[in-house]
Amino acid sequence: YLSGRGCDDMVQWDFMCTGGNNSGKWTKIGVPSCWELQGFGTYQYGMKFYGKAFPEGVADEQGLYKYEFELPAEWNGKQIELVFEGSMTDTQVKINGRKAGSMHQGAFYRFIYNVSDRVFFGSKKKNVLEVTVSKESANAGVNLAERRADYWNFGGIFRPVFIVAKPAQNIDRLAIDAKADGNFYADYFLNMAVEGARVHTVITDAKGKKVAENTSDVRTGSDHASINFAVKSPELWTAETPAMYQATFTLLDKAGKTLHVENQKFGFRTIEVRESDGLYINGVRINVRGVNRHSVMIKGVNRHSFRPESGRTLSKAKNIEDVLLIKSMNMNAVRLSHYPADPEFFEACDSLGLYVMDELSGWHGKHETINGQKLVKEMITRDVNHPCIIWWSNGNEKGWNTELDGEFHKYDPQKRPVLHPQGNFSGYETMHYRSYGESQNYMRLPEIFMPTEFLHGLYDGGHGAGLYDYWEMMRKHPRCAGGFLWVLADEGVKRVDMNGFIDNCGNYGADGIVGPHHEKEGSYFTIKQVWCPIQIRVDSLDSQFDGKLKIENRYDFLNANTCRFTYKYVQLPSVTDKGGMKVMKQGEVNCPDIPAHGAGTLTIPAAVKGAHALMLTVTDKQGNDLFTWSYKLDDVAGLQQASAGNKPSYKETADALTVDAGGRTFTFSQKDGQLKGVKVGSRIISLANGPRFIAAKRSDRSMDQFYNHDDKEAEKKKTQYTTFDDAGRFTGFTVREEGNNVVVTAN
Repeated sequence: YLSGRGCDDMVQWDFMCTGGNNSGKWTKIGVPSCWELQGFGTYQYGMKFYGKAFPEGVADEQGLYKYEFELPAEWNGKQIELVFEGSMTDTQVKINGRKAGSMHQGAFYRFIYNVSDRVFFGSKKKNVLEVTVSKESANAGVNLAERRADYWNFGGIFRPVFIVAKPAQNIDRLAIDAKADGNFYADYFLNMAVEGARVHTVITDAKGKKVAENTSDVRTGSDHASINFAVKSPELWTAETPAMYQATFTLLDKAGKTLHVENQKFGFRTIEVRESDGLYINGVRINVRGVNRHSVMIKGVNRHSFRPESGRTLSKAKNIEDVLLIKSMNMNAVRLSHYPADPEFFEACDSLGLYVMDELSGWHGKHETINGQKLVKEMITRDVNHPCIIWWSNGNEKGWNTELDGEFHKYDPQKRPVLHPQGNFSGYETMHYRSYGESQNYMRLPEIFMPTEFLHGLYDGGHGAGLYDYWEMMRKHPRCAGGFLWVLADEGVKRVDMNGFIDNCGNYGADGIVGPHHEKEGSYFTIKQVWCPIQIRVDSLDSQFDGKLKIENRYDFLNANTCRFTYKYVQLPSVTDKGGMKVMKQGEVNCPDIPAHGAGTLTIPAAVKGAHALMLTVTDKQGNDLFTWSYKLDDVAGLQQASAGNKPSYKETADALTVDAGGRTFTFSQKDGQLKGVKVGSRIISLANGPRFIAAKRSDRSMDQFYNHDDKEAEKKKTQYTTFDDAGRFTGFTVREEGNNVVVTAN
């Protein structure tokens, strides 16, 4: 590594920025990084210049990098590759004063230069690497696809830079297709033809046990060959059962001498899209109807590579953190919006279990064909062997270049589906942000309905409020395969030029289920409940509860008996009680034997006399809490009364009703019944407008919740809201005393 491996271990390079903050002078910068977060250049959000390839006023600074390094003497005679994992955006590279190769255009892709004839070995002479990175591209398509979008535009070498040394004759790349029936196929490509070459392949499981091997000849004069053999009864990869294997490929010369060894992790699994039917993984339909007519589908979210302090530059730990966060909401899928992620993110999805949509960069704008062909190849040859990847995506929201559709399968022997997000392609209808009624209409069409964005989370306003209704409708429809929420986290960036202010660019970046530092908002918990794979099918309990609960297993592959329940019967404290919740009885029970998509009965001990509530936590086989439910068992209203000797008092005037209770004073308006203020000791909490219920609907929606296409002004009104006044009218209070209580009724 010439750089650090991520934002946590950056390596200092010489650096000069040509414009914006701290520009025009040579200094140091950590690599990899986005230079804005290191105090250089100009912060810029893409929407200001939307739709314009070369607009006036755009931040177009360059970053000039220089770094010196040594290479081991024993590497002399090897093939030396200089690898950039990602650089924003036009990148020109010199090594020891000579061009490493042609300029690379496109920010989110691994590009490689063979610099074997340009480097020095040993400690006597250092190598000098010079890199010029332009924040804006000279290519109109790159700017329209990557820089004019609804997200922050950063500059810099934002992913690692490293050197790879290979034998002079080597395996250049591999592409694997390992099926659920155990058939193992792989294309391997050599850097040159090797006379009499053979490739020996050994497959080992997660414990290192050899499960199969094969030796195949490379055709004379060819630099490409394929292998095809069987592995008996492999463990299958799914998001619920992420079983991984390793294939070790050894290139042998005609004398049997080892020339090169490459290791590749992979998983056995089969993807199948059946027209007008559904998505099948390992022969199991992802939206199968079960015993109780429920369906388990793609429960996904869109995800940016992002942190407030480091922008697009992450680390292995932060990529794993994102996968764990997604899975903690009981999601099983992620769409990489709108560009390929770091390799470590795919590795985490492979090992921890998430279905992934890997996306060619594009957001309304699209890459031009010639450069786009290069980027498709770079994306797929890097990512092709990850079992987590289920779909390729060609851009986003008409930012797809249809001339590139045929490029994806050139490098993918699995022939995974290629999608057009917000479009109808490859048997999928992926339309974004359809209303409830429109979604029902789309599901009457023959294509598989799987919106790649639905329920927008601006200010946490969409996900928790709408998901249950949408999901109950979507999961019951035979042609719906689920969908992807927008978006995982607020994209609020730390402004080092504004004393650390977290900037969401107004409301553009505030779309997350969680905050910019992954603060859990209300929708986090709603999604966790609605998408929990084990569901309790009861709304309420009482003190006569006999311990029997109807449950559903909404896993696709796992039996419910892989999970367990922890129960607690508890007494709740009164408002004047300084103690906490009291556990009266607790224990643990295993889930019953219920196959995927099935239903059954969970039995726990019956309700304990005097218990106010039951708390139930379901835990998966790894020990992760899937969700905790709580049910009221008894009338706990009495807990809210004041203790003896502290009877509430009240007084009324023409304007207000004032109630004193438990050291608090509550003031209610006699005109509208609203609570106007609370006094606690010397602290006054003003509620001038009072807590009240507000009902509103978007103005561009007709009453049946369809987008009103007949209204030519609908687009202009889409951010306007119409409020609905309460039909009820407040006429006054009735106050009465009942024992140690004062009961106030609003009329």
